[in-house]
Amino acid sequence: MRRFLRRLFRWTTTALVVLLGILTINAIRFHSRQIAVSPLPDVPLAEGAFDRLSEAVQIPTVSRRSGIDSSAFQRLDSFLMSAFPLAQRELERTRLAGYSLLYRWPGRNNKLNPILLLAHLDVVPVETSSAAQWTHPPFSGLLADDHVWGRGTLDDKMSALGMLEAVEMLLRDGYYPERTVYLAFGHDEELDGTGAQSIAAHLQGRGEQIEYILDEGLLVLENALPGLDPPVALVGIAEKGYASLKLTLELQEGGHSMMPPERSAIGDLSEALLRLQEQPFPGALEGVLDQFFDYIGPEMGLFSRIAIANRWLTAPLLVRRFSDDPATNALVRTTAAPTMIDAGVADNVLPVSAEATVNLRIRPGETVESAVAYVKQIIDDDRIRVEVIRSGAVSDPSPVTSTETFGFRVVEKTIRERFPTAIVAPSLVIGRTDSRHYEALQAPTYRFTPIQVQRADLSRFHGLDERISLENYRRLIRFYHQLIKNSCK
Repeated sequence: MRRFLRRLFRWTTTALVVLLGILTINAIRFHSRQIAVSPLPDVPLAEGAFDRLSEAVQIPTVSRRSGIDSSAFQRLDSFLMSAFPLAQRELERTRLAGYSLLYRWPGRNNKLNPILLLAHLDVVPVETSSAAQWTHPPFSGLLADDHVWGRGTLDDKMSALGMLEAVEMLLRDGYYPERTVYLAFGHDEELDGTGAQSIAAHLQGRGEQIEYILDEGLLVLENALPGLDPPVALVGIAEKGYASLKLTLELQEGGHSMMPPERSAIGDLSEALLRLQEQPFPGALEGVLDQFFDYIGPEMGLFSRIAIANRWLTAPLLVRRFSDDPATNALVRTTAAPTMIDAGVADNVLPVSAEATVNLRIRPGETVESAVAYVKQIIDDDRIRVEVIRSGAVSDPSPVTSTETFGFRVVEKTIRERFPTAIVAPSLVIGRTDSRHYEALQAPTYRFTPIQVQRADLSRFHGLDERISLENYRRLIRFYHQLIKNSCK
């Protein structure tokens, strides 16, 4: 017995030493993917850039289901023509779907495919009840405390203005691009994206072969992950799918609340929602997340680098770690969030039926169909009808775009030049962007907004006190200025 135990100890020790050696070798071979560039000097901005953004923010181009304010979009259209006279003179300008704009800056070499830069001109509403909670009025465009305040300073009017500022600066310097540059500004991204759909159809009708598309998306995020000190510039190479489900339970009878039966429509539907909450979709580190870890892993400390370099062994632990934070949990799995429930007509009557709405954000590798099947499996109640709400937005996850393209290399290089302390990493966009409407163009598509923020700033998107620092707006303009030049080399 002692001999067996000694052999077992030796075998176990040997196996652990071999395993440790494999883990260490993998970590050592885990080389950085960050490209080396020379930081660029800051180009001076055109005088009045902050004032122009401020004036644009003061025009409330709000998207509402009840309809848009056409006069606001007409005012913004007139403002853009007057604020950027060189772009107005040198670029072809087409208005589509009423208020969306497509600028075409012809290139000198028509053998090169065009690039397409996207932004949107509309903003989300501000609830009347919350307006008083803003530090400065939401459509004031006030320049205060080294920031421009108001709706559209983060999402996404500032991108459209920043692109036009960059083009105006280049034109003022006598620059003309080698390849054609398109700027496409949708007017209803916050709704159904009919403007983007019209622009995409227009480009398809012209037979354009786009080299790459860059839309709004992820950011340069400080303190992105524990153990990672530099800010991380996250470039979206895919975005999650979207669907809302209606869950309906109808019983044969209701009843009076003074003699309630053992089961009720509200109670049974609530139990189904609880099962969805307690049994989330399975998590995984495949596809986009695999590439994300390949880029950030080499930049982390030794123990984190060992764990990430050996995901064949540590994947379950990493999924569990990511599942602890709502922001990272949404990266590793499809999420199902109950958002509305409707039942009952009086406080003393048991309803015959109950309905709930569950919003799905579907990770690449799954589909709307497979997500619905999983929901039905977990609910496991034939009485509950599960339907996709087709009257709203429904989309499978976008295709995953390769990082081995001209477009990614140009975006990556420009980020490293304009955000020299940042690590670049591909990642997954959880929300929805206009870029999904351009899939028929079959162009490599990336989603990145060139501003640097802290986690606390993320709540300002669609929230209170939306604002952009003057330094971030400078970075944004200089990024697009350099991106156009890099795309033409």
